[in-house]
Amino acid sequence: MADIIYLKSLVQQVRRDILRMVHKVNSGHPGGSLGCSEFFVALYNEVMDHNPNFKIDGKGEDIFFLSNGHISPVFYSVLARNGYFPVEELNTFRLINSRLQGHPTTHEGLPGIRVASGSLGQGLSVAIGSALCKKINNDDKTIYVLMGDGELQEGQNWEALMFACAKSVDNIIVTIDVNGKQIDGSTDEVLDLGDIKSKFESFGWLTIEIMEGNNIESIVLTLKKAKKLLGNGSPVAILMKTEMGNGVDFMMHTHAWHGKAPNDEQLKIALSQNPETLGDY
Repeated sequence: MADIIYLKSLVQQVRRDILRMVHKVNSGHPGGSLGCSEFFVALYNEVMDHNPNFKIDGKGEDIFFLSNGHISPVFYSVLARNGYFPVEELNTFRLINSRLQGHPTTHEGLPGIRVASGSLGQGLSVAIGSALCKKINNDDKTIYVLMGDGELQEGQNWEALMFACAKSVDNIIVTIDVNGKQIDGSTDEVLDLGDIKSKFESFGWLTIEIMEGNNIESIVLTLKKAKKLLGNGSPVAILMKTEMGNGVDFMMHTHAWHGKAPNDEQLKIALSQNPETLGDY
């Protein structure tokens, strides 16, 4: 594993990026972004075989798809800090004519983005198609996709889950961000998801859990464990239990910060809880 101190420092800097991006334009989705900071840092800095010299077809490298595109701030931050585009460009988040739109799109040509996402429930289908392409092309690399738990309320996901097993798409790892919250409340209140693990297993997916989804060591170990399960005829799923708003005390344990930006005073408090580590843009 890479220097764990560096990885944790990067997570903290990513949190600062997220907070500053959404604050500047008074819009965006900080809660889920903060909750997935450890996952993105682990994936891009420790697990995935990827190339910042971006080519959209992704031949000979692992590919990641973000299905719940509203958490674009964390995605943009980690891409920038992995060299896909200048870190300073984070300052253009959600501005008119920026490449960093509120939900990622390919239209602006931003390196690292392979699909428009934000219309929930579609990313898994796209990722499975990409995984099939790799198998057809004898490309032995892995497809990764991140989804929100509330997103599982979309029916298209279950068609995709059934298809992946039926067609032995065994080169894909889907991670579900299980934070139990969505825009209008808890997932239990909006539409109870029930036993997600049992449902995935009943669809033929090998399913493992990360009980500490904001512990970067645990995420790295689980992602590597999941990768070892590939190639055996079944797709792999990870249920990652996270805390929405992790790292900022007043944003945690509530769904209120799903899509709300902090004001000046709130930003000051949030940044004080996450001191600068690798340099602000």
